Amino acid sequence: MKMLLRDSSSGGALEKFTLAQWFGQLIIGWHGIRPGAGGKREYHPIHWSRYFTSSEIVNVNETDSFRVYKRGDAGPLLVVLHGGGFSALTWALFSECIENLVTCQVLAIDMRGHGESKTSNDLNLSSETLAQDIISVITSLYGSDPPQIVLVGHSMGGAVAVHTAAAEKLPTLAGLVVIDVVEGTAMEALASMQSFLRSRPNHFGSLEQAIEWSVRSGQIRNSESARVSMPGQLTNDMIGECAVTEVSSAPSTPVTESPQMSASSFSQSPLKHGECITEEDESLTSANSSNNSVDEIGSSPVGSPTTREPQFSPSVFIIRKLTLFFTTVTFFVSMQSRASKSGYHWRIDLTKTENHWPGWFNGLSATFLSMPVAKLLLLAGIDRLDRELTVGQMQGKFQMQVLPQCGHAVHEDVPDKVAEVVATFLVRNRLTPPSDKFHWVMPAC
Repeated sequence: MKMLLRDSSSGGALEKFTLAQWFGQLIIGWHGIRPGAGGKREYHPIHWSRYFTSSEIVNVNETDSFRVYKRGDAGPLLVVLHGGGFSALTWALFSECIENLVTCQVLAIDMRGHGESKTSNDLNLSSETLAQDIISVITSLYGSDPPQIVLVGHSMGGAVAVHTAAAEKLPTLAGLVVIDVVEGTAMEALASMQSFLRSRPNHFGSLEQAIEWSVRSGQIRNSESARVSMPGQLTNDMIGECAVTEVSSAPSTPVTESPQMSASSFSQSPLKHGECITEEDESLTSANSSNNSVDEIGSSPVGSPTTREPQFSPSVFIIRKLTLFFTTVTFFVSMQSRASKSGYHWRIDLTKTENHWPGWFNGLSATFLSMPVAKLLLLAGIDRLDRELTVGQMQGKFQMQVLPQCGHAVHEDVPDKVAEVVATFLVRNRLTPPSDKFHWVMPAC
C-alpha cells in the first residue's frame, strides 16, 4: 500500500498514512489523528435553527425533493455542497461565521441520497446527476435570474461544484471554491475505499453515541459542529427517517459521557418499577379474597340462603400465576426485539455507489482550471496537490490556501478560519463588501 506523508498535529513531525485512510478523508471526512485531550465535551445534538434562519423542502419534479437550509438575504449566493456521507448541516458553523464577515446569502443543500432529501434513486450519485440536481434546486428557488452565485464544495461536493460549473447552466456564476479535493491522489486511492468504508461502525445506539464517535475518531474535531451535523448523516432504525427530524429546537440536558443503550436498559424503560408486582399483588389479593369467602361460607349456619358453596381451587391460583409469568416474559421478549432494532445507521450506504466514484474525480483538475470564473482551492495539506494543479497555481490560474493542523473536514474543524479565507476571496474579487468584523487573510501555502 502506498504511503503518504503529512504534517501531524503535534510538533510538525511527518506522519505516515495509507491511501485508504486518505480516501476515507476524501469521501467521508475521516482521518486518523486523535483529537487533542481536553475537558469533558457535550454530545447532545443541536438543532439547525441555531445557525440557519430557515429551511424548506424543494420539489424539483414529481419524484425528487431536496432539503435546503438558508441564511442571509442579500449579497452573492453561496451554494455550499457537502462531501459524501455528510449533509447540508456540515456547513452550519461556517454559514454563521461567513455571514458575520461579509454580506452574503448561504444555501446549503442535502444532496441526493443524503440528509432529508428523497429521490427516485438515492444511489445514483453520478457527477452528471448530482450537478443537474443542484441546478434544478437553484432554478426552482430563484428562477432563471438568480443572484450572483459562488459554488462552494467540500470533498465530493467540491467535485460536484466543478461539474456543476462546467455544465454552463448557471448564467450568474461568479466564483468557484473547492475544499480539500484533488484529482491525482483521489484516483489512486479508489481501490482501497471499500475496505475502509467497511471498517467504520455501522450502527449506533443513540445520537449522543454517534456524535461522541465522530469526535473521538477524529472525523470531526470540532465537537459543536459534530453535534449539529452528525444527525444529518444517520437514519433512525425504528422510523426509517433521517435523525435530523428528532433533534429538538428547545435546549436539552447536556450529555457528557457515552450513553450505553443495551437491550436490557431499553426493555426496562417502558416498565415502571412495581407494575408487575402490582398485578401479582392483585392476583394474590383475589386469591386471598376467595379464601376469605370460603371461610365465611363455611361458617354459615345451616339453613342459610346460600345454596351454592364455591370452593377455592389451587389450580386456579397456579394458572393465574403462570399467566402472569408468561405475560411478563412475552413483554420483555417484545422489548428485547425492539431494542435489537433500535438505534441509528448511516443515511446512505456509500459502498453501493462505487461505480460512480471515478466519475467524480476523473479530469477534475483540468476542468477546474478551465472555468472562466474566480477560483479558490483550499487544502488541509500541501500533499494533496497534484502536478496539474501545481503548474496551474504557479501560473496564477487560481488562488490557493492551506490550513494545516486540521482534518479533512476543515470547514467543520475550523469554520471561522475557512470563513475568513472565503470572505477574503469574495472581497478580493469584488463580489461583496466586507463587514466591520472582516479582516484580510493573505494567501499562503
